[in-house]
Amino acid sequence: MSSENEADGPMPTDYEIAQSVDTEPIWDIVEPYGLELDDLQYYGEHVAKIDRDAVDRLQREASQRDRNLVLVTGMTPTPKGEGKTVTTVGLGQTLTHLGEDAVVAIREPSLGPTFGVKGGAAGGGYSQVLPMEDINLHFTGDLHALTSAHNLISTMLDAHITNGNELNIDVNNVEWPRAIDMNDRVLRETTVGLGGETGGIPREGGFILTAASELMAVLCLATDLEDLKERIARIIVAYDDDDTPVTVDDIDATGAVTILLRDAIKPNLVQTIEGTPAFVHGGPFANIAHGTNSLIADKAAFGMGDYLVTEAGFGSDLGAEKFNDIVCRLGDMTPNVMVLVASIRALKYHGKDMWPVDYDELDEPDVDAVERGFENLDKHVDNLRKFGVPVVVAINRFPGDTDEEVQTVLDHCRDDLDVRVAESNVFREGSEGGLELAEHVRDVAEESDEEQWTPLYSQDDSIKEKIHTVATEIYGADTVKYTGSAEDDIERMRKLGFADVPICLSKTFHSITDDASVKGAPDGGWQLEVTEVYPSAGAGFLVVLTGDVLQLPGLPADPAAAHMDIDADGTISGLF
Repeated sequence: MSSENEADGPMPTDYEIAQSVDTEPIWDIVEPYGLELDDLQYYGEHVAKIDRDAVDRLQREASQRDRNLVLVTGMTPTPKGEGKTVTTVGLGQTLTHLGEDAVVAIREPSLGPTFGVKGGAAGGGYSQVLPMEDINLHFTGDLHALTSAHNLISTMLDAHITNGNELNIDVNNVEWPRAIDMNDRVLRETTVGLGGETGGIPREGGFILTAASELMAVLCLATDLEDLKERIARIIVAYDDDDTPVTVDDIDATGAVTILLRDAIKPNLVQTIEGTPAFVHGGPFANIAHGTNSLIADKAAFGMGDYLVTEAGFGSDLGAEKFNDIVCRLGDMTPNVMVLVASIRALKYHGKDMWPVDYDELDEPDVDAVERGFENLDKHVDNLRKFGVPVVVAINRFPGDTDEEVQTVLDHCRDDLDVRVAESNVFREGSEGGLELAEHVRDVAEESDEEQWTPLYSQDDSIKEKIHTVATEIYGADTVKYTGSAEDDIERMRKLGFADVPICLSKTFHSITDDASVKGAPDGGWQLEVTEVYPSAGAGFLVVLTGDVLQLPGLPADPAAAHMDIDADGTISGLF
């Protein structure tokens, strides 16, 4: 495998870099990691799924390996992202470069964000997963399968209501929307059942992004096909006239939905630009769900390598908190080290005196703004330390960052926070740009004590106690106030037997508070507002809504899709 890294001068696009790499067949990439030809289900030469029997074997073999779990998370990002995926991929490559058996695991991109603001989500520069164009588009069809499975539940639910409604479903208490893997704001709220007698029973409905579907969370937390089926069966889709839950199993949809997901549950294997094996599987939101790749991929990765490098969505207040309090509990695993990605851009974003921020100004050198932005960085470091896991800060360097700005952050982390820190140049240099970071991670992981890990709250705490703990300890709120149906929802959840499950707080990712316009990290002086609480019964947690979080984003005025093209030879441009 070879690539030409242009250390000086303008960088080629991600697509140009990806096309310049001589990739190896996927079976050659994974053969040293214990997988054989018959273990794989192929999607061309460079993409494969792992067969169920091979996944089971790898999970058994995991207990015989040193299991070092590295979680990559971040400070509160700008809307453009600060490079968590780039850091995850680059760190995995660098650990391999240092002679470790490392495996990377990230989420599958959703077509909505790909064509919206952020563009592709396969890493970037010389730290990306390949084939990036396939991964960012249809890939192995997992998200299409999830969309179809989700909507099969919807149509079977409406068919039941239309044809007699033997379950006495309250049409005003249907909880299951429809799903689409595209940012389409006009579908957030709809009216279905129009068209007279043949159109069904009229009621209000709507769409969510496939990544926000409970089915996505279920797929990513299931341990095998049987567990997936059991989780699907208990998903609550509506309530009847007596306020009793109606499940997927009640409308006889369990078997058919599971059939549609029989291949989607098999983890996808690809390679990084330097040939490190990479799982790209599942893609739940980090607010409405837990925001990490599939648990089944993680467990398979533990059977292949001594290091698993994975990431959690959005900032650490969302993704890392959920990883520790939900994924680690349900998946019976513990991180050895957590890498907090920071950027000069994000620090200045939180340190600017005026809001809204002029993004052009973030490219201008401003050490004072960087220092004012430490408030946000420091809060994230403090939050992560509450889980008892060592923290390493990675400064993801962008081309316009000055040496003075970067040195200011390095000094602050070392002298004021007493935390290991390294400048990361894996975007421009691949593994060569991550050596110091990887050495810090390896040293910390080898010294870490898994018994020191602790979740933030006990599952035996009441629902309100759990919410209060996350609100005050992680977000920095003084108190919590309950509006709308929240108080009644909590009582309903208690009566339905959901008091002892983890909670998943849905909050804006633009701020560490529940107000997207608030930057930095306010310590007290505000209340977290909870508006609704409902069960994600298949996934195994309660969703707690705060603020105004969109489950179906819309395209911006200038979407990424407007700058994408393909020529007569099939060469793609604009896909980052």
